[in-house]
Amino acid sequence: MSPADHRQREKGSFVSPSAQRIDVHQHVVPGFYRDALARAGIADAGGRALPDWSAESALRLMDLLGTTTSIVSVSTPGTGFLTGPAEAAGLARRLNDHSAALVSDHPGRFGFFATLPMPDTDASAAEAGRALDELHADGVTLLANNRGTYLGADGQDVLWRTLNDRGAVVFVHPAELPAPPVDGIPAFAADFLLDTTRAAYLLVRNGIPRRYPDIRFILSHAGGFVPYSSHRMALTIANDTARSPLDVLDDFRSFYFDTALSSSAAALPTLLAFARPGHVLFGSDWPFAPTPAGQYFVGGLDSNLDPGELAAVNRTNAEALFPRLAATPPTPPPALPAPVRLRHATQRTAARLVFKLLQPRTG
Repeated sequence: MSPADHRQREKGSFVSPSAQRIDVHQHVVPGFYRDALARAGIADAGGRALPDWSAESALRLMDLLGTTTSIVSVSTPGTGFLTGPAEAAGLARRLNDHSAALVSDHPGRFGFFATLPMPDTDASAAEAGRALDELHADGVTLLANNRGTYLGADGQDVLWRTLNDRGAVVFVHPAELPAPPVDGIPAFAADFLLDTTRAAYLLVRNGIPRRYPDIRFILSHAGGFVPYSSHRMALTIANDTARSPLDVLDDFRSFYFDTALSSSAAALPTLLAFARPGHVLFGSDWPFAPTPAGQYFVGGLDSNLDPGELAAVNRTNAEALFPRLAATPPTPPPALPAPVRLRHATQRTAARLVFKLLQPRTG
């Protein structure tokens, strides 16, 4: 990067309220879903208390981060906390109808990944077809494991066929590990990364990306440990299956990755070195990742990527994956009152300062 670019970065011009980001990792927590979780005695997800959510608060966060469109999804536990198949399928249907209405009520600002009532693969295939064909969902959400059964396990082909026939995007989100938690380690801090890695490993190990090549998988949180441990896993799978390690690595690199909570100066270079060009997408993980965390990791993107890379991660990579977003011009940033613009500018400046202060010392 040129000295001029570095000077621009220091001035903060790369942290723009009109960055036109497409966020592929943002969550919804509708009131009826929170109530259903409460009736089941669930008050948190992955060790983090269920956050407040509304469309208005989501739009405020998006305006702060320079996000034009967010593709929303339901986080763990999805509908898997319901043991009755009909009840789980009904809740998934209601969540998807709610998300479709959100998209309709706010044209250009939202898309959604449909919730599926896993681990029931037949019901999930049926709801995937309805959501993709009738509600025009942008893809589906699948938790890495559902009651201990991981993606890629035997018996899921009816779902993979349904998704492959439609060239669907699958957003893979972690769940709590099917094991007792370790005292003092909240699941979202470490276990989630392992959960995603386990699902990616099994998907590749059992040949799902090759057998169903029209499915595009997005691994959340930069793929967990996948970029860092890809060669170790590839050699293990090659030894186990007699496949070429290069072919196995190619399957791991077929995944897309979002940057949610992962655009630090340590993690981002590893992700970019591993992922295929065009396969890194912006993600915030709001509202489970609170606004300061979103600002911190946006600062990591804006401080560590050159303008071309930044534009690709912010928007153009997602436009290639979701052509409808490329076909519609980005929504112009809202005309915010002067006090709000000043507050946003102050918050962005503070986030940049915090990001700089938390970088590892090189001396």
